[in-house]
Amino acid sequence: MAAITPVHPPLGPARAAWLLVTRSCIVYRQAWKLFLTGFLEPVFFLFSIGIGVGQLIESFEVNGQAIPYAEFVAPGMLAVSAFNGALMDSTYNVFFKLKYDKLYDQMLATPLTTADIARGEIIWGQLRGSSYSAAFLLLMWAMGMLHSWTAVLALPATLLIGFAFSAVCMAATTWMTSWQDFEKITLIQLPLFLFSATFFPISTYDGWLRWVVEATPLYRGVVLCRELTLGQPGWASVVSVVYLVVMGLIGLYVVRRRLDKLLLT
Repeated sequence: MAAITPVHPPLGPARAAWLLVTRSCIVYRQAWKLFLTGFLEPVFFLFSIGIGVGQLIESFEVNGQAIPYAEFVAPGMLAVSAFNGALMDSTYNVFFKLKYDKLYDQMLATPLTTADIARGEIIWGQLRGSSYSAAFLLLMWAMGMLHSWTAVLALPATLLIGFAFSAVCMAATTWMTSWQDFEKITLIQLPLFLFSATFFPISTYDGWLRWVVEATPLYRGVVLCRELTLGQPGWASVVSVVYLVVMGLIGLYVVRRRLDKLLLT
């Protein structure tokens, strides 16, 4: 009688995501310097612009509250750190795994599914971005920039920012065919950063340009972190949360569909 080859059932979503995140942790254990550089970039901006330029600008008024310029910039850089970490991991690294390392093809030879791969990679990008933000939030606390208990909610907010950008960036990466395509990522990343109201209030803009800026995802993340660290959460915070959740869910759906098309057909 021929031996019967056991068929392994698909893993549950939680266990599959845990396996993928564990793999990434093992891989990056020897590359801790990458995490250090990701954390230092927003720190340099805070000290050079937030504190340096802050010597020339006395304060900004946010919802009727006058705050020092450095404390205005810091929450914005908190959101940007989550954005940068999620973007880097969900574009360059995902592209290499997909096109050159063929890692996802190997994973599909196991009980993992394309949905598991999408969730695992997005969670990892989210965690990488939020790890930068957690360290930056501690720096803000050490510098005396946090004055409200709602600042603790800024960390979950950075997780949400990381989720939204990881999902969308990974989805965009599935359409890339060469490393030259990453110039398009830079073309989008730079305007999002410069026009996110990180360094000056949204009231600086007038008319249609203000509406455009307010509709960008990084602005929603910046204003959410700023409201939480200043102790000013409100309905605008709810709008930002819903915006980022919907953005992440759409990205997750597109990633799964694209991986199905690229890897299963």
